[in-house]
Amino acid sequence: MQDFKRLEVWQLAHRLQVAVYDLVTGFPREELYGLRSQVTRAAGSIPANIAEGCGRNGDREFARFLDIAMGSATELEGHLLCARARHFVEAAMIDPYLADLDRLQRMISALTRTVRAKR
Repeated sequence: MQDFKRLEVWQLAHRLQVAVYDLVTGFPREELYGLRSQVTRAAGSIPANIAEGCGRNGDREFARFLDIAMGSATELEGHLLCARARHFVEAAMIDPYLADLDRLQRMISALTRTVRAKR
């Protein structure tokens, strides 16, 4: 078991999660239980799965939870692209989140490869 809070990938995922909560306040009120809810759940799932994987027994399970985190990151990307296309917030506001998300996806991918190589 390792301390997930020390992982740079978890720190970025956590910062992105907190930032996304601020971003969705600009979404239309009628999206409260629609896209807004989907965005916040996907954003929360990323650091949660990284943390849960750290608490599991061994690299195999850790890699599995990293895969789940990657799936949530990809889901979040799709939702943010939809929000941008629907003009829920200005594109210039969403683009930095997409850039951070791209960096996060690359970090998750690299960590997954490293964890799997240890097995």
